[in-house]
Amino acid sequence: MLRTIDLRGRALTPAELLAAVPRAGVARADALTAAAAIVSDVAERGEAALREQAARFDRVEGHALRVPAEHFDEALAGLDDRVRDALEEAISRVRRASVAQVPPARRTELAPGAVVEQRWRPVGRAGVYVPGGKAVYPSSVVMNVVPAQVAGVARIALASPPQADHAGRVHPDILAAARLLGVDEVYAVGGAGAVAAFAHGVPEIGLDPVDVVTGPGNNFVASAKRVVAGFVGVDSEAGATEILIVADASADPRLVAADLISQAEHDEQASAVLVTDSPALADAVASQVETRVVATRNADRAMEALRGEQSAIVLVDDVDTALAFSNAYAPEHLEVFLEDPQVDRFVNAGAVFVGAYSPVSLGDYLAGSNHVLPTGGQARFSSGLSASTFLRPQQVIHYRRDALADVADGIVALAEAEALPAHGEAVSVRFEA
Repeated sequence: MLRTIDLRGRALTPAELLAAVPRAGVARADALTAAAAIVSDVAERGEAALREQAARFDRVEGHALRVPAEHFDEALAGLDDRVRDALEEAISRVRRASVAQVPPARRTELAPGAVVEQRWRPVGRAGVYVPGGKAVYPSSVVMNVVPAQVAGVARIALASPPQADHAGRVHPDILAAARLLGVDEVYAVGGAGAVAAFAHGVPEIGLDPVDVVTGPGNNFVASAKRVVAGFVGVDSEAGATEILIVADASADPRLVAADLISQAEHDEQASAVLVTDSPALADAVASQVETRVVATRNADRAMEALRGEQSAIVLVDDVDTALAFSNAYAPEHLEVFLEDPQVDRFVNAGAVFVGAYSPVSLGDYLAGSNHVLPTGGQARFSSGLSASTFLRPQQVIHYRRDALADVADGIVALAEAEALPAHGEAVSVRFEA
């Protein structure tokens, strides 16, 4: 089921390793084209476009786009006690971990009377997206909303697809999670259209534009973020999920196979990759995947993902090459099953899970870490969702007269060198009699 990419016996440059990485390139390119059209339609036609998209993609018509208050109360009343307990524990753990992500204000005195302060200010309004197509993710409510609250965001709006099985309502588990967190501005809007609605606003339904859009989704959601980036702030492009497992002969093939399948069940475009220097492990994992995947509830979806061009078992000569491959791949989720983990050498990954008892599923729900992570290789330069996603660093400069006088000649010299004499004059005028 999983194809094999054999890189043994080859000395590969970083560029060649990157070229060998299995990616669903065509799917992402198509998604970008489609997302751009959806975003443009919502920007131009607002509510009408959203309703047409709901009928087309979600098979829902005539539903309330803004969720009424009574839907939240009904959802929380009907929430399974075990699910509520798990959500409350997740909220507690993510909140504690997110607090550590807020940088302290810093004051630097460069000279007597010359002070630069670094402070962090939250955005005024955030729009968070929670998927709800092939699966429903109340955990993503926690992962988006808690860091925004910790950062101090005053206004948080949430969007999630309307559910045909729930008469066009947002899934009740998502609404219950929103209620537990005190979020009451929720819209039954899905996919790229939700990203567009957050970015441009939809006055007809009272949806004001936001400052930052965050949240995971499929490749269409990730592509929509790319379309609106610059017009509005976005987190990383958290598209179809990825797992890369780096393992040696010491790994348990049952655990490796189970973890590959766990991410493959998300979506047909999910990426599941094992890189190993052990042919015996590769064979055992392939066998375990074949056996285990047919027994899982989402077998059809998982099998399509595992058969896709974006999934593979990669054979390499040694752990050093496996490590280099991982850094070239820059996965969303990296699991390390090595006798010597060498974690510090894995520099490109959204989140790193070390050892047999740290599966990605732990990070999806109750590790305390955030599960909204960069995909498509963006972990080379981007990071997962955190409180800092909703914060802006701001510099505040305080100079006394004597402190400015100390650097006045230098300012004038640089201004003249750059042919901007008025810059220097703006300083000199302060010392004229």
